[in-house]
Amino acid sequence: MSMQPVKHGLAALFLMSLGLPALAQTTVSDAWVRASVPHQQSTGAFMTLAADADSKLVSVASPVAKTVQVHEMTMNGDVMGMREVNAVELPAGKAVTLDPNGLHVMLMGLNGQVKEGEKVPLTLTVETAKGVKETVEVQAEVRPLTAEAGSGHDHMHMSH
Repeated sequence: MSMQPVKHGLAALFLMSLGLPALAQTTVSDAWVRASVPHQQSTGAFMTLAADADSKLVSVASPVAKTVQVHEMTMNGDVMGMREVNAVELPAGKAVTLDPNGLHVMLMGLNGQVKEGEKVPLTLTVETAKGVKETVEVQAEVRPLTAEAGSGHDHMHMSH
């Protein structure tokens, strides 16, 4: 009889530990936005995302643009196109790259020119497989119009 309360006590502790609000962690690295020219209406944002639990990127927002959407490049024969995606799957422990040649964020209806050297605030909403939403605030570095994916790693500075 004396073992029963101990077993229940351990089970209760274990279940309580599962119920703690330990949010899944999504990290963002190498976030950047391509500079725009005066009167340009849209530009792209790129980054690498990694989640420690199965999740999905469900939305992105930024005060520099009226509309922010996640797009993917498509090929129909030799014609390149873009289409909006509702979510980007983030498998646990696997880095997912949003780059100019695949999935990427489109900032449309820019409020003004996005200039090299500035930072663009982005708010990412990530939803875990359990339906828990978290927001990740990112300051994306603005790189030159000619920037390619992966450039700038050597001068990327992260501050927390």
